[in-house]
Amino acid sequence: MIDKLIMYLRYPFVTYALIVGVMIALCSSLLGVTLVLKRFSYIGDGLSHVAFGAMAVAGVLGLTNELLIVLPVTVISAVLMLMTGRNAKIKGDAMIAMISVGSLAFGYLLMNIFSTSSNLSGDVCSTLFGSTLILTLSVRDVIISCVLSVIVIVIFILFYNRIFAVTFDEDFSKAAGTDAGRINLLIAVMTAVIIVLAMNLVGSLLISALVIFPALSAMRLFGNFRDVTVFSAVLSVICAFLGIVISILAGTPVGSTIVAADAAAFIVCMIIGKVRGGTAV
Repeated sequence: MIDKLIMYLRYPFVTYALIVGVMIALCSSLLGVTLVLKRFSYIGDGLSHVAFGAMAVAGVLGLTNELLIVLPVTVISAVLMLMTGRNAKIKGDAMIAMISVGSLAFGYLLMNIFSTSSNLSGDVCSTLFGSTLILTLSVRDVIISCVLSVIVIVIFILFYNRIFAVTFDEDFSKAAGTDAGRINLLIAVMTAVIIVLAMNLVGSLLISALVIFPALSAMRLFGNFRDVTVFSAVLSVICAFLGIVISILAGTPVGSTIVAADAAAFIVCMIIGKVRGGTAV
């Protein structure tokens, strides 16, 4: 098996998949801790459905570069979700449900009406649960994914203290002079970028798992924000790497394998946390 893995690693498409998968997993885990603590986990799920609808529109228009539509639409939706979530007349969870389900249904409807593929069910399933597109990345795709991922990581590091403050006590951070509205907006936009990048990795229905599992696993073992963030990032990268390698060797779906690795890691961390009496954030 080791010899087989070494042989596969010689192929550029495997290297590209590992690089992009690790970068996306790293970004997802960094934002995942904040999203879980702020009860924003639903945003990832809602935005993934919006991205699905946008991908359907891009497919109908015949665009070769789907990011031209998917990324702007998803970012705008993230901003709208954040703004309407604070509107007392429109409850946040209801708005997320309306946007996500509506986008999912609209996207599937468009794919049925304007379908140019003989295997519509296969295309929809691949989009929802991940596909082998992660193994067919071009150099251009890798560069775009890596650049956007690095931008997200740099922004997170630069605004770490303010993100930390807004995550735990938004009212106090406002009193201390932090513009909580802009920080929340920044978090929403970064989340939208990661959701779009992760579509080809785990699919729109599994993206939330990529964001949530590493954070929850880290919270079983550590009790402060920095340690949880660091461990979540390390664990997410390891699970993504192992998931991609296992999927290549065993021929299993990439997205499902990565999520299964994350789920297994969560169970292990939960058991360890209970044995050692670990505390959650």
